[in-house]
Amino acid sequence: MNAQSRAKPISTIKPLYDGFRNPETVRYLAQVIQQEAAQLNAPLHIMEVCGGHTHTIMKFGLKGLLPDNIQFIHGPGCPVCVMPKERIDHAITLAQQPNVILVTLGDMIRVPGSRGSLAQCRAQGGDVRPLYDPLDALRIAQENPDKTVVFFAIGFETSTPMTAVLLQQAEALGIDNLLFHINHVLVPPAVHAVMDDPQVKVNAFIGPSHVSVIQGAKIYQPLVAQYGTPVVVAGFEPVDVMESVLRLVRQKVAGEASVDIQYSRAVSQDGNVAAQQWVNTYFEPRAVFRWRGLGPIPHSALQLKPSFLHRDAERHFAAILSDEVVDDHKACQCGDILRGLAQPADCRVFGRGCTPQRPLGSCMVSSEGACNAYYRYQGVLNADAVNALTTGNPQ
Repeated sequence: MNAQSRAKPISTIKPLYDGFRNPETVRYLAQVIQQEAAQLNAPLHIMEVCGGHTHTIMKFGLKGLLPDNIQFIHGPGCPVCVMPKERIDHAITLAQQPNVILVTLGDMIRVPGSRGSLAQCRAQGGDVRPLYDPLDALRIAQENPDKTVVFFAIGFETSTPMTAVLLQQAEALGIDNLLFHINHVLVPPAVHAVMDDPQVKVNAFIGPSHVSVIQGAKIYQPLVAQYGTPVVVAGFEPVDVMESVLRLVRQKVAGEASVDIQYSRAVSQDGNVAAQQWVNTYFEPRAVFRWRGLGPIPHSALQLKPSFLHRDAERHFAAILSDEVVDDHKACQCGDILRGLAQPADCRVFGRGCTPQRPLGSCMVSSEGACNAYYRYQGVLNADAVNALTTGNPQ
């Protein structure tokens, strides 16, 4: 994007820019998008990779503010949603062992595997404990020296540094009964896998900002170079998303494709170098990892380096952990949704056999899942919803 087009959105809206949920600012941006999108020579199919953006789009009715030639496509940026059933089955198997305590982040508790969820496992006597702070695993391991504590680690590049710090602390404190089942996945390989599917219509991206805080916006440059798709790294507020859409429109109209940072208050090109060093100390790319909905993707996840294999729960419990691939329920279209080939409402069990209270698929479980967002905010689909921006409570 050239200097003039990059500066224009900020300088134009500054008189109105008194809050990231300001209804007047959102309406103004919608009007400008409507005007400038008329110059597009083809529809703009924007994939918002991160589920946090999906929830903002739905909660504040942003879909209803855009012209018909701009559509959102929801991507695979929900770490809970992309976890295949066989990995969840690993967690359940571990939690069922008599001297094992399985700890993990809260969203994972209700995700269905092939033999139920961790919540059901806990109800049946498995020792499953949700964490809000991964470092709590240290305390649990210290308080239970006669048991093996397994940290079922999930998340994209955002949460991987926390696992690295936890591992470093376990090593420094000599807490030998804390093991790690690593399920940290990487955004760029997954996005490449989406774009390599000839059925996908995506021609622009709203980049995940939390990942970019750690890794920097530079990680999207190969995506732009290979596919000619502009990327704007956006914040999570309504104004952030709408301004990012405007920036994408302007790139497309100008015939440009570059990595642009809308979320400059938190994201830089290089990211958090110290956090990257922590990750590189303890982890290396895994040869292949199977994603829910996307299938096996080479070098798309991390594993412990050889010098830390004594902490690897998969290695320690290899005799009882199955490598058998487990497919999703045939009625669930979560896989197609994660690949950008379907919308939640396209699924015949959406809101019927699959709800947040009784989820059939992972996209309905997570607070970042697209189906969860559509179910929760499905009434917020028109321009009147922007009135709720002042309170944050859609009507």
